[in-house]
Amino acid sequence: MPQVTLVPGNHVFECSTEEPILTAALRAGFLIPYGCKNGACGSCKGRIIDGHVALGSYQTTTLPELERVQGKTLFCVARPVGDVTVEARDVRKTGDVVIKTLPCRVEHLDRVVADVMIMRIKLPATERLQFQAGQYIEFLLKDGKRRSFSMANAPHDDSLIELHIRHTPGGLFTDRVFGMSEPIMKVRDILRIEGPHGSFFLRDESEKPIIMLASGTGFAPIKAIIEHMFYTSNTRPITLYWGGRRPTDLYLHHLALAWAEKYPEQFKYVPVISDALPEDAWTGRTGFVHRAVMQDFADLSAHQVYACGAPIVIDSARNDFTSQRGLPQSDFFADSFTLAAAAEV
Repeated sequence: MPQVTLVPGNHVFECSTEEPILTAALRAGFLIPYGCKNGACGSCKGRIIDGHVALGSYQTTTLPELERVQGKTLFCVARPVGDVTVEARDVRKTGDVVIKTLPCRVEHLDRVVADVMIMRIKLPATERLQFQAGQYIEFLLKDGKRRSFSMANAPHDDSLIELHIRHTPGGLFTDRVFGMSEPIMKVRDILRIEGPHGSFFLRDESEKPIIMLASGTGFAPIKAIIEHMFYTSNTRPITLYWGGRRPTDLYLHHLALAWAEKYPEQFKYVPVISDALPEDAWTGRTGFVHRAVMQDFADLSAHQVYACGAPIVIDSARNDFTSQRGLPQSDFFADSFTLAAAAEV
């Protein structure tokens, strides 16, 4: 069986030619950055130092041909062809976090605005899901499909798992949640989940000030990270930029305002609206949310950025922050709400 050498650290593990390097790395206890696991988000992008890989389906906008020729690859869809040495931008031990498949019960369905439902689910009394603030779970549907949602609660507050679900008209899962298709989701329904997944979590070893960038329900994992920081008395400065098309997209606006009032020395909140209508009477910042960050910060070289939301927001922020504001690539952490990659190679 081929051997993969993972740097930094020169970690060695086996990986069959039929499985992605990411899958084998996680099984071997090594956590490298990842998000979608299907070649769409680019979080797991790394470099082939020696050897060759075969690529499964991925989005060519995520791994352009020029990058592929230069040796870049996506570990979630890259399978080794013989022994290979690869470089990831961050390598960690998975520690005590164990991926589990568990039943859960729907405890609450709170429709906070027209197209956002806050769902809270409960695990069996004998089970506990150990996770890091910012990670996500997957619902395992009966047809074999999966739907991923970030956990909006911090690990210390785990009696219920909180999810922020935006309605996608025609969506297999969200139509049920919003009562648009049968079987309609109801309190006390039993579902199956798998998790935790993802590498979107706070890097505790840094003391750099943090910019949190959220669009829409991308607020969910950022909420978890911020609440975790408050709970653990982490005093790193936080500036939250939360963007939406209309003010109602900032569905927990009051919570962010409450944080700013309670932690005025540490936390700053900047809501940004791109398409306000006259009836919204919006008097705050306008435009694209990542542009608001660029208006406020001429230099991001001494910051870390945690971004979550629509792919166009994440991609624009990554490109502009690193190319125009001096942010190191290694200090940009993202969870992009992508759909599965099309069958492209």
